[in-house]
Amino acid sequence: MHIALNAQLLNTSPSYRGAGVSIYCQRLLEQLGAMAMPTLSTGEPYTQPNALELHFTAFVNSTTLSLPGIHLQQSRLPVHQPLVRIVWEQSILPVALHQQRADLVHGLVNVLPLATPTPAIVTVHDLSFLRMPDKFQHAKRWYLTQLCRASVNKARYIIAVSRQTADDLCHFWGINPSKIRVIHNGVSAEFTPTTTEAVEAFRQRRALPARFFLYLGTLEPRKNLPLLIRAYGRWRAETTSANGEIPLVIAGAKGWFYEQIFAVVTQLHLEDVILFPGYVPTEELPDWYRAAEVFIYPSLFEGFGLPVLEAMACGTPVICSDTGSLVEVVGESALTFPAADESALVALLHQVDDTLLRQELRGAGLSRARQFSWRQTALATLDLYRTVAGEA
Repeated sequence: MHIALNAQLLNTSPSYRGAGVSIYCQRLLEQLGAMAMPTLSTGEPYTQPNALELHFTAFVNSTTLSLPGIHLQQSRLPVHQPLVRIVWEQSILPVALHQQRADLVHGLVNVLPLATPTPAIVTVHDLSFLRMPDKFQHAKRWYLTQLCRASVNKARYIIAVSRQTADDLCHFWGINPSKIRVIHNGVSAEFTPTTTEAVEAFRQRRALPARFFLYLGTLEPRKNLPLLIRAYGRWRAETTSANGEIPLVIAGAKGWFYEQIFAVVTQLHLEDVILFPGYVPTEELPDWYRAAEVFIYPSLFEGFGLPVLEAMACGTPVICSDTGSLVEVVGESALTFPAADESALVALLHQVDDTLLRQELRGAGLSRARQFSWRQTALATLDLYRTVAGEA
């Protein structure tokens, strides 16, 4: 079975484009590639009844990728530019699928080539552009709405990365639930606890304080960072002098409409206690989670919420908003609050000062995170490929 995957949004650059859906693309391809090899990367043979002979071709724009088991096909066009990528997806990709005699095409991020008879699956990560249209630039919102809706209507099956996304597909576009498969994202093996000595060495290397609160993600409107900053300022004014010295680290690359974040910091005179280290390299992500006393994720809306899963897997206590997908990920293993309730977040910041509570959250988070893996994601995706092949 020859499966073509559109992975043009897999991005290895040090920017917000290298997070979120790019991680999904890379981790899924890594696992699928391992399954196409004689053995998995762990050395464990891949056996499954009626196993198909698998051939994967991924269309990518990065020139630095190496994905064993996956044939990488790079375009000569500058498909990292959104308009060029859209034209490529809808004109050149259908021709390439025909020439390569692909049995199935999988659009890894929301969109399919519409002018191809090749059976298709599309992964939809979220419908935030419908739920929160004011948080998106007009052109981007229009493109996502038109192309995503057409793609889910064309697809044989739709992969939703959360029950939240599946419900939104039914609510906004009336998609038949039988056409949707919920396949959760995973968490990579490097997101694990480490020794106290290793954590302290990282703090010293990055000149980080012994205690700090951490947010890690793109700086953009739906992450709700102005509320986090205001809540932190109130907590700091109300707490003891010792605890009031715990800084807030807001790590991540700048996305769009981020100016208000810095404006609130300035208005509240918190420049000395809120740190902005910028983009965090992928290889350093586990160290940042481990070094934090508490990870805080106040997002207004998420399709999945990978950072909370990564933080739990590293043994870091989590506070997050109670938006549908985040609760779906954390279960009862984190402290949650209504995303618009600043006072509720302030109360949780006071509550999490309890050492015993943090230890309980650490254990619960580690247990919860073990329920997710990219291998499980890939196996469930492969089962769906097999379903399409059987129907064909």
